[in-house]
Amino acid sequence: MKLLNYFRGEAFQRGVHPPSCKEATAGRPIRRLPFPSRVVVPLSQHIGKTPRPVVRVGQQVVRGEPIAKSDDWLSVPHHAPVTGVVEAIELRPSARGPWIESIVIRSHPGATQEDLWGQPRDIDAMEGAEILQAIWDTGMVGLGGAAFPTHAKLTVPKQAKVHTLVVNGCECEPYLTCDHRVMVEQADDLVRGIRYAMKATGATRAIVGVEDNKPDAVVAIQAAIERDRRPGDDWETGVFVEKVPTKYPQGSEKMLIMALFGFEIPSGQLPVSLGMVVSNVGTLAALGQLLPAGRGLTERVVTVTGPGVARPGDYRVALGTPLAEVLAYAGAPATARQVIMGGPMMGQSAASLDVPVTKGVSGIVVMRHDDMAAVENRRTYPCIKCGECVESCPMGLNPSALGMLAAKREYDLMGSDFHLGDCFECGCCTYVCPSNIPLVQQFRVAKQILREKAAS
Repeated sequence: MKLLNYFRGEAFQRGVHPPSCKEATAGRPIRRLPFPSRVVVPLSQHIGKTPRPVVRVGQQVVRGEPIAKSDDWLSVPHHAPVTGVVEAIELRPSARGPWIESIVIRSHPGATQEDLWGQPRDIDAMEGAEILQAIWDTGMVGLGGAAFPTHAKLTVPKQAKVHTLVVNGCECEPYLTCDHRVMVEQADDLVRGIRYAMKATGATRAIVGVEDNKPDAVVAIQAAIERDRRPGDDWETGVFVEKVPTKYPQGSEKMLIMALFGFEIPSGQLPVSLGMVVSNVGTLAALGQLLPAGRGLTERVVTVTGPGVARPGDYRVALGTPLAEVLAYAGAPATARQVIMGGPMMGQSAASLDVPVTKGVSGIVVMRHDDMAAVENRRTYPCIKCGECVESCPMGLNPSALGMLAAKREYDLMGSDFHLGDCFECGCCTYVCPSNIPLVQQFRVAKQILREKAAS
């Protein structure tokens, strides 16, 4: 596909405009959350095969040391988030409810918790395949919430060719501002990570798409690009930042590509079919830090906010920190009515405050009893065929028809004739439904049933 010599910069069709609710955290610098006395590292916290533990109970570990290694290409290793001793390898509760095997590390009270594991490397001297291996070694997954192994995301199929790296800096989910703050405060790390990803994928240019309600992020990234400018950089070989209209779900890779270029990704295909690879700003900024130092992923930035939080902000949190300790430090009472891991549109309620922060947790939103009363008291009514869900669906699906099929358990028909697989569960349909029908929840159940049928 020929490279465009302009950006479209127009909003994608449909979508919604929920209240942003970002004011409490967007202007505050990232702060470090104190290291907990104990961390719980679930072995299964990303898409793909679960890695195997390589430590034993009673073993001393230092921060950054590998504690679980992957046995499969679609898997990543885990590293010790703190210096301490392995206290247990046992089943612990997860955010979704089921108990999963986890490594429990009790941190040493007197440890400085510096990163003590890693060896500096000259990433600029590496070939693309070597960079992909280095990314794999970091244990990096998509920090935007999907938690897909980054080395796999950046691996281009042999029959394909990538010309553009699209960097997703939209962060359209209400309440969340962790990507925003990373773009403002770690712009140089971000541009460095972009250069590494370009070399790994073979992309000749990179475009950072940022929603136009984050002008400070655009300024910071543009300044970092200028500092990193190299001889020969032009339209087809440089790094650019472009503002796109603010709309939900602009953070979806398909919507961002539509907004930037006007290209629609064909049903059932990925951006690589158009010669593009999409990655999140938080992921690339972390790679810009970790790869030169030869370190693994041991922490991430998490937005902790909501009406039930006294000290909202974006915090740098050690992976495995129990949710209860995060909330206690941020001033959220243990009696909070609902705690959402992620944002209110696509996140999920935490099953327990004992669950830990994992690689895919971008935000923690706390709601009080009063905030949830209006939602819980809403009645669900039959579909009135108003078409609001059809008008809002960014993928052009018919959520009303899908919902009625789900109620009749016609799951196969939903997948074959009504393209359920194209739904990425953004929640726009549920948000606008005047009958309060939990459409996206029905679709998640239908997808799970279809996956189980396909695996059987």
